[in-house]
Amino acid sequence: MKEFEAKRAELEGAAAEKLAAAQAYAERLGGAVVRIERKAGVDGRLFGSVSNFDVADGLRALGFAVEKSDVRMPAGPLKMIGESQLEVSLHSDVLATITVTVVAEQFKL
Repeated sequence: MKEFEAKRAELEGAAAEKLAAAQAYAERLGGAVVRIERKAGVDGRLFGSVSNFDVADGLRALGFAVEKSDVRMPAGPLKMIGESQLEVSLHSDVLATITVTVVAEQFKL
């Protein structure tokens, strides 16, 4: 029984450390602004869309280690230019809110 209690305490301690690390990372990540350029029509609709993969790529470019599965897009891929608030899941109990700004790609001659 003592072995069980010791193992349980060890696992609870490890879980608490992971939670604390995720909360600290969420503080750094929260409020980050990801800017993504895409081809768009005159009405602001994108030719294609911005997916969680694109957002994760933008976060990695800013120095954050985020997987595409961590980016929550409840309304699906972004299909219009503009700003969107998205959540990034860092732990089952920790979410960070980021801003994704989709802008029309400028023509280059």
